[in-house]
Amino acid sequence: MSSSKQDAISEVESAPPTPRPPTTPPVVSTPPSQIHSPRGPASGGRSPLHAMASPLRAMASPLRAMATPLASPVRKAVAGVKAVGNITRLADPRDAWLPITESRSGNAYYAAFHNLSSGIGFQALVLPVAFASLGWTWAIICLTLAFGWQLYTLWLLVRLHEPVAGAARYSRYMHLANTVFGERWAKILALFPVMYLSAGICTALIIVGGGSMKSLFSLACGESCLAHNLTTVEWYLVFICAAVLLSQLPNLNSIAGVSLVGATAAVAYCTMIWVVSVSKGRVAGVSYDPVKSNNDVDAALSILNGLGIIAFAFRGHNVVLEIQGTMPSTLKHPSHVPMWKGVKVAYGIIALCLYPIAIGGFWAYGNQIPSGGILTALYQFHSRDVSRLVLGTTTLLVIINCLTTYQIYAMPVYDNMEAGYVHKKNRPCPWWLRSGFRAFFGGINFLIAVALPFLSQLAGLMGGISLPITLAYPCFMWVAIKKPRKGTATWNVNWALGILGMAISVVLIVGNLWGLVQTGLRLNFFKPDNMQ
Repeated sequence: MSSSKQDAISEVESAPPTPRPPTTPPVVSTPPSQIHSPRGPASGGRSPLHAMASPLRAMASPLRAMATPLASPVRKAVAGVKAVGNITRLADPRDAWLPITESRSGNAYYAAFHNLSSGIGFQALVLPVAFASLGWTWAIICLTLAFGWQLYTLWLLVRLHEPVAGAARYSRYMHLANTVFGERWAKILALFPVMYLSAGICTALIIVGGGSMKSLFSLACGESCLAHNLTTVEWYLVFICAAVLLSQLPNLNSIAGVSLVGATAAVAYCTMIWVVSVSKGRVAGVSYDPVKSNNDVDAALSILNGLGIIAFAFRGHNVVLEIQGTMPSTLKHPSHVPMWKGVKVAYGIIALCLYPIAIGGFWAYGNQIPSGGILTALYQFHSRDVSRLVLGTTTLLVIINCLTTYQIYAMPVYDNMEAGYVHKKNRPCPWWLRSGFRAFFGGINFLIAVALPFLSQLAGLMGGISLPITLAYPCFMWVAIKKPRKGTATWNVNWALGILGMAISVVLIVGNLWGLVQTGLRLNFFKPDNMQ
């Protein structure tokens, strides 16, 4: 049995890259229990492969009866192969049982949908707050530099997914971190920020989505409505039940349509919010000067908070390797080609959303922009002169985007949960346990959202914590794996950006923590209604 396992794995990892001539039917390598050779020439001669068919055919029955858990994912991986040379090497054949790599039928369109859904959302609505802290000039410069920097590190990650053509693929951010930093340091440096981004963003989505559900009910019902509105906690529960129900889709490829819906909703509500805000004109008494502080310390803290908000606006690097892991990859058609096409389209659209909402929002509300962002400002300043239909549609789109974005950020956590079972039991996760894992994660997010409803006030701190994942680690990973010659432009640029990213992260974390201590934080534990 051990020998058959090794043969199966060997077939997957060592497929010849050159297809056979068209006149000869292509031979697709399969595990030993399913090997069949083509017939010999018409003259009746037998090929060496045909001569081996009898003993292999005799072995087929007991092997099929004793089908091992290890052979099943290999057989599944090979089943989708259309020609020799299209086999992707599996670092672990059991990856074919996990949600990230269960299906490798992705394409550039799917990549665009996923990247757009993960790259734009509620965090964009807070960008005008950063402008109020930094002022026009510095805010635009910082936003542009951050956008270009994160796009460069995104390109690094796309190329590091499969650094050597035909070799092992890094389909998870933590796998790449383990290779570069070692397992111990990867847990210290990368595990917390990666899990924090996934779980933290999912929790923030519950807070934003549940609060928006409550607002939508009030809008739909009207002031004279006799129906009793649910409490904030109850709306959080409604939101997470809907999110868990939607999370029953099995793998990352299966939610491509969900990501498309979420991305469309995000682009629509971002556009609607800034268009309505600008069309209504500037609010009375608007000023564009940075918010004046009582002393230099407060001024510095305000600047750091603005930088942290800008850093928080650029997310998605913790799932980009996972998105690329859903694509097939061959020597002739490597996965980084369609992936980069999808990324360029997605981030082109993201830029068309971020800049108008940041610039238009700050133009309309100036330093009167509330800390909750431009959507809060829309309700605060225009709830009476904007139709309920427009406000309701905008709020509904926010809810849809939160529900769909939850799926893509939760997928790495689902994958990690199922990996523990798969590696221990050496068999796929049954459907009832998979559903249980996803419901359990949703329950944890719900409890955190209820216990810590003030997470929305920590945008600057969250940006500082997640910044190394986006701007620093990819640079270090490129140097460690690609090994550019010391002193070259590539070596210097990546080391400089990596060190600068880490330094900015430390400054943002310390500065925002100090600011919270100085200004105080409304720590309404288990009181989400008080945060509305």
